[in-house]
Amino acid sequence: MSGHVVVLSGGLDSTVCMALAAAAGGTAPLALTFDYGQRHRTELDRAAGVAGHYAAEHLVVHFDATAWGGSSLTDRSRPVPLGGTEGGIPSTYVPARNSIFLAVALGVAEARELDDVWIGVNAIDYSGYPDCRPAFVDAFRAVAATGQRRGVEGNPVAIRAPLIERTKAEIVALGRSYRAPLELTWSCYAGGERPCGACDACLLRARGFAEAGVADPALG
Repeated sequence: MSGHVVVLSGGLDSTVCMALAAAAGGTAPLALTFDYGQRHRTELDRAAGVAGHYAAEHLVVHFDATAWGGSSLTDRSRPVPLGGTEGGIPSTYVPARNSIFLAVALGVAEARELDDVWIGVNAIDYSGYPDCRPAFVDAFRAVAATGQRRGVEGNPVAIRAPLIERTKAEIVALGRSYRAPLELTWSCYAGGERPCGACDACLLRARGFAEAGVADPALG
């Protein structure tokens, strides 16, 4: 029977991916969360809540991205930009983060004999991130096919990025249609106890719910 690994941050996109994977059949998805020293650590608790909602095994992997810095999400001396999207690649980009996420997820899938990895990368709202683009995901599909035992044996782990070309409003609508627990999700980068409402992630989320014509249940 097929099974799934879902890279679950506790955010809106990864939670919708979890809902899609759960609806795809097979065994219950395995939720894979990363504690990498991010300033918005509230998302770790939200990921645990979402995994619990789906009665999923929740595997948390730790690595310290603060050791190499380069991002306002891991270097607390650099403020998270507020008030709108930056030009170019945002300072909230974490060098190698999604490369590490997918490499570990492929390893977990192969070790557990699970058939696919689901990741909520999105190239529409986050086009400034090079590791959220279709070319990046395709490159990792080649890695799965050439760098893993099951890949060279002709049965590579599939990488599924079902949200990569969807707008935030479409993601909200999709989550609602699959009854994803959107009320449990967290998007804010600022790292407080309440969403700041002004960072890029908060603004994109607010716009998505507004364009979908529904209230954000996490703010209720």
